[in-house]
Amino acid sequence: MSSFTRTLFRNIGLGLLAGYGYSVIRDQLRYRSLKNSVVVISGGSRGLGLVMAKEFARQGASLALLARDKAELERGQKIVELAVPGASVLILECDCTKPNQVDNAISEVMKTFGQIDVVVNNAGVISTAPFENTTKKDFEDSLDTHFWAPFYMNRACLPHLKVGARIVNISSVGGLLPVPHHAAYCTGKFALRGYSQSLRLELMKKGIYVTTVCPGLMRTGSARNARVKGQFKKEHAWFSLMASAPLITISAEKAAKRIVAATKTGQAEISVTLTSKLGSLVNAHFPGFYADLGSLANLLLPNPTEDIRTTKDGKDAESFISPSFLTSMGDRAAEQNNEIPPQTDQLH
Repeated sequence: MSSFTRTLFRNIGLGLLAGYGYSVIRDQLRYRSLKNSVVVISGGSRGLGLVMAKEFARQGASLALLARDKAELERGQKIVELAVPGASVLILECDCTKPNQVDNAISEVMKTFGQIDVVVNNAGVISTAPFENTTKKDFEDSLDTHFWAPFYMNRACLPHLKVGARIVNISSVGGLLPVPHHAAYCTGKFALRGYSQSLRLELMKKGIYVTTVCPGLMRTGSARNARVKGQFKKEHAWFSLMASAPLITISAEKAAKRIVAATKTGQAEISVTLTSKLGSLVNAHFPGFYADLGSLANLLLPNPTEDIRTTKDGKDAESFISPSFLTSMGDRAAEQNNEIPPQTDQLH
């Protein structure tokens, strides 16, 4: 090995070591305990939001859970309290796309707890449809939910946040790279990621750390509440299969632990899953290659229909494929994470 090569490898090694040392010291300096903190979570009644609520409660935090469905919130509150006895959980019915409702909800949080330490913008709606079946309203709805709702939440909470506070914006792998049949969803999540990254640069001077989370597919059970257009049963089936596959998905519990850990150290951005990290790297460095792969994948997905108006929830587009043994992991997650109302609720 030549002296030039040895010097090159030595310098690379020293650079990597210095980078690792910097990250360790940085995380220690920014670390904060979550004990006795107050965490506000939008979309906290089910799915990833509910699983994160349990993890934050285990860290000793008090919770304010916001969602649009009162019955879901009440069930979610009981789930958290059973999982973490003694947990302090405030539930607030709130549509986070409505700024007045957000302002009122945050006022209630302050009246109850007197402080806000962590804001988690998790509210979201997954939509799957061929691009030809999407309308302007589909894109507007995605931006309302995935961008404007976090904007309203952060605006309402910022006056109450002090040095060391955290804002956690849950984007998606769909905010890192384009995904076929998710054009409207990706548009909203890309907007959130850009906003979140910009917000971090602005708020660090105040000692407030903004973390952008871009998870890949997680077994949360959310497929049954996804919005579906086009060939409804086929669209729901392929998405359910992907959201249940063990090799390309991660459990909601593992994702929640990683998100809470990143919150405590104030990390800038995390991807959570290996698939989202690899996909992001390929798209960033080989965009043409990724585009070709995505185009090939799109050929395997259901063809569009002429109906651009009708939207169904996943649970109304079930087939012999979903639910079935092929989607069993996602179906179990749906039961555990309050994505499915109990039978007693369904009878009323």
